[in-house]
Amino acid sequence: MLRPLALVLFAAAPGWGGGPLAVVTTSTDLKALVETVGGNRVQVESLAPPLHDPHLVEVRPGQLAKLKDAALLVRIGLDHEPWLARVLRSVKDPRFSLGSAHYLDTSKTIQLLQAETPRVRGERDVPHHGFGNTHYWLDPENARPITEEILKALARLAPADRPHFETNRKHFIEQLDTRLARWLQAMAPYRGTRVVVVHESWPYFAQRFGLAVVAAVESTPGVPPSASYLASLTQKMREAGVKLLIAEPYSNASVVSQVEARSGARAVTLLPSVAGDPEARDYLSLFELNIKRLTEALAATR
Repeated sequence: MLRPLALVLFAAAPGWGGGPLAVVTTSTDLKALVETVGGNRVQVESLAPPLHDPHLVEVRPGQLAKLKDAALLVRIGLDHEPWLARVLRSVKDPRFSLGSAHYLDTSKTIQLLQAETPRVRGERDVPHHGFGNTHYWLDPENARPITEEILKALARLAPADRPHFETNRKHFIEQLDTRLARWLQAMAPYRGTRVVVVHESWPYFAQRFGLAVVAAVESTPGVPPSASYLASLTQKMREAGVKLLIAEPYSNASVVSQVEARSGARAVTLLPSVAGDPEARDYLSLFELNIKRLTEALAATR
């Protein structure tokens, strides 16, 4: 059963009416990046809250009108938001379709990982990472193409503001370059460390920062592990000397505790989305917090 969504309603003049562009995103990460590029020329709301399984979101009927008022919809794409198709069918707005200036799927310019073998989630036959791993924003390098596409989309709707958008993005990329160098340096001593993840949220993050994800607690994304699979996994973790388990804030606490106890690994909770913690107030501070938590946990396993 889908969990309820608490959506903060907003009022903004449509972009074509002269006010700030009203933008709706499907994640707080995209919200943060749109705000970074758009600055005070945009007013942005996320359909999904940060501490929530992003694949399971329910939008209440009264919230659909807010989407109709938006100048732009920005989404993760692939099968990350299986709930969005139902929302768009309810809205019945042709602006929010592929090829429209009012619709942006930021996955289109990303080099996807885990795209070789299509998979289908058993429950309700909903595809889940069926076309490649959808958590691509967790490689900070992917903020470059994402913000470039956001800039283009905003500039198409508000061409007079293009210089403003370009300046904002340039400043962001400069900050990204500086911080990424520092994050890579902090993670350098741990390159090649083998880790297990609860959900397959972390392949882009792991590839960027030199971790080796050797297994996932969810053998099929989104499907709870069986008792026999957990027993096999934890035995292999002990044999391989895997010392770190990466969980999300909404991971099943009982399962995480079982894996910790049986494998001897240390669990660390990383945030997959902006605003999941007061310290992760924007896109760059999300990585600041995750790198801090991760390096502390890795140091403790040595």
